Amino acid sequence: MITNAQIKSITALKEKKYRSETECFVVEGRKMVNELLRSDFEIINVYALSSWQANNGGRQLNEKLITVNEKELSRISSLKTPDEVLAVVKQKRSSEIEITGKLILALDNINNPGNLGTIIRIAGWFGVKDIVCNENTVDCYNPKVLQSTMGAIFHTNILYTDLKSFLQNQKTAQIYGTVLQNGRNIYQENLTSDGIIIIGSESHGISKEILQYINRPITIPTFAAADEVESLNASVACGIILSEFKRR
Repeated sequence: MITNAQIKSITALKEKKYRSETECFVVEGRKMVNELLRSDFEIINVYALSSWQANNGGRQLNEKLITVNEKELSRISSLKTPDEVLAVVKQKRSSEIEITGKLILALDNINNPGNLGTIIRIAGWFGVKDIVCNENTVDCYNPKVLQSTMGAIFHTNILYTDLKSFLQNQKTAQIYGTVLQNGRNIYQENLTSDGIIIIGSESHGISKEILQYINRPITIPTFAAADEVESLNASVACGIILSEFKRR
C-alpha cells in the first residue's frame, strides 16, 4: 500500500530541486519501466497496477514492488493517461568520459526537454553511448526528457560538466561543430570514426566561448531557396550528422 508520505515524495520529484536533493527521479509507463529493468540503474520502488504485475511477474522486485490502484497511480503520475506502472530510481551520472577511439556528443545549452530526449534517443540508435552536457543544458532526468528518450537514457553515459574546461583538455581530439559560415559541407567532408561532435542550442547555435575549440567546422547545406528556412531543429541536425558519420 502506498503512503501519503510516498505520494508527496514522488510528486515532488517533478521539480529539479527535489531531484537534485534526493538524487532520484521518476520513470513512467510500461515501455520505460521495462527498459529500466534491463539496465543497471538502482530501483528504489516500483508502484504498479495488478494488471502490470500479472503480465510481468513482478520481475523479482520483491519488497520494492508496491501495488497501487488506478486512483493512486493517477495521483503520483505526471502523464495525462497513467500507464500501469511507475518507478522511483536513483540517478546515475558519469564522473568522467573516455573519448579515445569513439564518437561522443557534446551538448551546448540544449534547453528544450523534447530536443534533449530525442538527441539521447538518436545517439542510442547510432551507437553513441557517451554524451557530455554543459551545466546549462536541461536536466536529463526531467520527466519530458525521459519520455522523449523512449528508454535510451538507461543505456547512455551522461556527464554534466563545464564544457569549456572539458574541451580545453582534449588536446588531440577531432572536435566537430555545425556552423552557418565557413564550415565544410558535411556530405563532402572526410569524417573520422572518432572525435567530439558539438550540438548547439535550438535558438543560438554553438556559443562563442565553445566555437573556439572546434577544429573541424562542418555545415549541413540547405537545398531551400534563400530565406525560406532559417535553421534546423537541434535534434534533427544531430540525426543528420550522426547518420553521415556512421554511413562512411
